[in-house]
Amino acid sequence: MTHLLPGEVNVMRRVIFTQKGGVGKSSITCNLAAISAARGVRTLVVDLDPQGNASEYLLARPVDGLSDTAEQLFEQALSLNFLTKRDPSGFVHRSPFEHLAVLPAGPGLDLLGARLEARQKVYKLRDALQILSHDFERIYVDTAPAINFFTRSALIAAERCLIPFDCDSFARQSLYGVLETVGELREDHNPNLAVEGIVINQYQAQANLPRQLVEELRGEGLPVLSTMLPSSVKMRESHQAHTPLIHLAPKHKLTLAMVALHDALERSRAEAVARSAVAE
Repeated sequence: MTHLLPGEVNVMRRVIFTQKGGVGKSSITCNLAAISAARGVRTLVVDLDPQGNASEYLLARPVDGLSDTAEQLFEQALSLNFLTKRDPSGFVHRSPFEHLAVLPAGPGLDLLGARLEARQKVYKLRDALQILSHDFERIYVDTAPAINFFTRSALIAAERCLIPFDCDSFARQSLYGVLETVGELREDHNPNLAVEGIVINQYQAQANLPRQLVEELRGEGLPVLSTMLPSSVKMRESHQAHTPLIHLAPKHKLTLAMVALHDALERSRAEAVARSAVAE
């Protein structure tokens, strides 16, 4: 059961995570967030992947040219000078899209992670997101495709975890690892963390292997979501234009699938909150 803190009923923190690269993790993060913002919901994307794909997608600037990034936010956690520490909102950048903001990655996040882990700062992101929850109703966290300090921090800070899957045998082994990691972190650090589902990305309905893998995952009782995202060159065009699909091609089949996924996730969360309220 999810227990929300006072004032957090309308706030949702979601991490999109998988250990396999190239499965569309950042694309899903940014497009779900853009749909949320297009609905008038104050939405934030937190980019914790040193590659900064989500940041560059939404801000049209490479992360090595940005100041006030997640890297600087986390560096504050290592400082003993409390007078120089800034509110997390000072690291948030407005995007060109209304109601959508970004806390961008920094290229030095990888090196910083080891220092933060040595100082046991794994709860600092959770603390920062609780503060940012006063300004944003939906927070989407993008992580590197690896179990590292920032991934663990994100899973500890999040309410929900969405797992992309691209119907590849290597992705299947990675999926089991993700589910195990989420289970461990839920037990040890974050009892509110829930796997809300496995989203099938780049799905080719006419191919035998994708259908077979999906059927096998469902046969194992894994939470494969019914909405699947089709493969399309339109996503690459969206990246090149630095414009999420909801703004670039609102009627495209991939956009409509993204909207259906967003709405299904919102309905599921609303139902969970309602059940929690009744139980209390």
